[in-house]
Amino acid sequence: MPELPEVETIKRVIEPQIQGLMIDKVNVKRPEVVAYPAADEFCGRLTGQTISHMTRRGKFLVIQLNSNDRIILHLRMTGCLLLAPADYPEEKHTHVIFRLNNGMEQECSLELRFSDTRRFGRLWLLKNGESDTYSGIEKLGTEPLDKLFAAEYLKALLGKRKKAVKECLLDQSVIAGIGNIYSDEILFTAGIYPARPANSLNMEEWERLAAAIPERISYFIEVNKITPEEYLETKGQDYRNTPFLQVYGQEGKPCPKCGEMLCRMVVGGRGSVYCPVCQKNSEA
Repeated sequence: MPELPEVETIKRVIEPQIQGLMIDKVNVKRPEVVAYPAADEFCGRLTGQTISHMTRRGKFLVIQLNSNDRIILHLRMTGCLLLAPADYPEEKHTHVIFRLNNGMEQECSLELRFSDTRRFGRLWLLKNGESDTYSGIEKLGTEPLDKLFAAEYLKALLGKRKKAVKECLLDQSVIAGIGNIYSDEILFTAGIYPARPANSLNMEEWERLAAAIPERISYFIEVNKITPEEYLETKGQDYRNTPFLQVYGQEGKPCPKCGEMLCRMVVGGRGSVYCPVCQKNSEA
């Protein structure tokens, strides 16, 4: 599943290319991916509207329109957003196509395409001033790169929980945008055992965790950098993070810090890779 760094990459690649373009036509091939409103209304309300800009909130993308209406998109596990020339070969599982032009007689001949192999991704269209009781974006917690993000915030919300700290990092109502990949990377950097109950962490560990979260997220946003041409060529699937992952997916390989073999366990139903030396279980 794309996590915050990948979703931020998509935003940075696509936003400059679609700003100011008019939505000439919307083609919804799979009505179920449009969660709100009904697909016909979704298409009708968007036709003729102009794109203002694009934002990200956690793992959500938001396309803001000049009317202050907004399209909210969540890619879920296999969703992909691709901007391509109209004659560019269409991906097999393309479910929604926004045909874009510059509002003049000469069209830009661009299409913003949403594809999703497993069809878990969803789109919502909210009117100007309409409360979002549909997408769940209003329930998200603090952004990891927020200036107010701090150890005190983490401890206040998680310090009494008996759940494993790994599970707590995946709670989108506390921290927006972290998933299975970057929770492993963050905990390794902070030197914290993934299955440690959150209520067992001391203040020094909360400080290390609060420092590791924005540092790792910022780092992977940087390594994910890609040009629009490269993004199109790789069909939006090359996030470039793999060579830089220290523990996620590295079970059985030597720890990059101490050389000990990395181990895998299941925490809250999610696979988690860690170093038994650098992330010693102090609760054992």
